[in-house]
Amino acid sequence: MSVTSRKARPSLTQEILSYLGLANKTAAWGTLGTLRTFLSFSVDKDVQRLLRAIAGQGVDRHAIVDVLTNRSKEQRQVISRAFQERTQQDLLTSLQAALSGNLERIVVALLRPAAHFDAQELRTALKDSGPANEVIVEILATRAPPQLQECLAVYKHDFQVEAEEDIKSATSGTLQDLFLALAKGDRESCSEVIDYHLAEQDVQALKQADQPGSEETWVLILTQRNPEHLIRVFDQYQRRTGHAPERTVRDRFHGDAQIALLSLASVIRNTPLYFANKLHEALQETEPDNQALMRILISRSETDLLSIRAEYKKKFGKSLYSSLQDAVKGDCRLALLALCRAEDL
Repeated sequence: MSVTSRKARPSLTQEILSYLGLANKTAAWGTLGTLRTFLSFSVDKDVQRLLRAIAGQGVDRHAIVDVLTNRSKEQRQVISRAFQERTQQDLLTSLQAALSGNLERIVVALLRPAAHFDAQELRTALKDSGPANEVIVEILATRAPPQLQECLAVYKHDFQVEAEEDIKSATSGTLQDLFLALAKGDRESCSEVIDYHLAEQDVQALKQADQPGSEETWVLILTQRNPEHLIRVFDQYQRRTGHAPERTVRDRFHGDAQIALLSLASVIRNTPLYFANKLHEALQETEPDNQALMRILISRSETDLLSIRAEYKKKFGKSLYSSLQDAVKGDCRLALLALCRAEDL
């Protein structure tokens, strides 16, 4: 149950019946995700299959992966609750006992509600340093406002501290201002009406923000305006100055603040391309960054992973599926490939 709501938890029967709505099923197939609501969903069959997978002489990893990577996040929660009611055992605990290593971590991530997984990733990143700052940008800048608010509520509930307090403890200066602004979730929503006057104001403000103490102008504009507006601002800024705003960020800012602002600009310009780049970076390491691969593939599997795959193939000349096949070893490859879904020819 979400910590952000005090409503009574619906019964298992109510949750199962909610999947009978044809309108919801139709909408699910209209997403750009690779993982969609399973239309022939049978919670009893899934519970029995998972029981057989972990109760036999050998753990059936293929069956576990097949079930969990072919059900939506809501359906996985229904399965988890049904497993508990039928067996008096916690599904997550049972699977952790049966699995190990990276596959265990992926299964845990698939079964935990998204807000809980994001909260744990955010907490880990705030207790780390360096490259972990990019994980903070990823979570704070790419989650929809309701998702971010639930993540921050879970963070407070699970760790008994506001995320903002941990941000203040872990960061300083412009980087701290940026993270705190993103955590507020005050970004304007997209509008069909183009505000040319505001775009001109923002371009002029960014052009003039080249003196010490003016960093807050960049933070304010990049964290409050909607992406469509900011792309117009970026384009006008380049026409007026002869260079992209990213160049100014490189000249004007340094260290972690520079990296975080450049990451944010990348998210604003093209979120699927941003994630394609992050996946490519994770796959280029001597040992693939399985945590990053898992976090991105799971978090985007029901939103825009098809777009990410297209951007990946376009930029790197090789499909994400083939890249995962070549770079990732062990049991976790099965799950990552299942989330990716298919080859892009």
